Amino acid sequence: MQIDAINITGETEDVDLVKRCQGGDSKAYNELVTRYRGKVYAMIYNMVRNEQDAWDLAQDGFVKAWKSIANFRGQSAFYTWLYRIMTNVTIDWLRKKQIQGGTEFDDSLELNHVEPGSATMPKAELLPDEKMEHAEIRKRIDTALEKLSPEHRAVIVMKEMDGLQYNEIADALGCSLGTVMSRLFYARKKLQTLLRDVYENI
Repeated sequence: MQIDAINITGETEDVDLVKRCQGGDSKAYNELVTRYRGKVYAMIYNMVRNEQDAWDLAQDGFVKAWKSIANFRGQSAFYTWLYRIMTNVTIDWLRKKQIQGGTEFDDSLELNHVEPGSATMPKAELLPDEKMEHAEIRKRIDTALEKLSPEHRAVIVMKEMDGLQYNEIADALGCSLGTVMSRLFYARKKLQTLLRDVYENI
């Protein structure tokens, strides 16, 4: 109950700050940036694996959000709206770098029977806030993630690192729940193939 109360309070504060931003108050926006820059940076870093690129993309995303904040209608939480902008900025950047995944991925397949709890990769090594005991395994995981397309890397980061629910991922990416399930299925399949020996040794 206390956590829920904190979340509600935070969302109420966000609404007030957004209203001030929509009135042209840049100080209010600075408060929102301060509140969310850590979470935003962590999300982007998990996708690009480079500190400077992550900060640059976060900056680009915040600038884009400021320019678009007049369009925010409060139909979702402010952070959900911001998360979508940051995700799109990052995916666009990855596409421009021509980071491509395997050809077996197909968003047209609506996989409604994918097991939600199926393992994606050795989770203890995936969490960014945990101490990495095996640098070589961490390197292998990073290399495997780089072999995913930007869209498939995004769903893995959102589900396994950020802990978002399927409907939250769909909202952030602007796609259907079936598409999220499909992307997760194929991303997991690819990662499990690339990291088969890592799974066997953990």
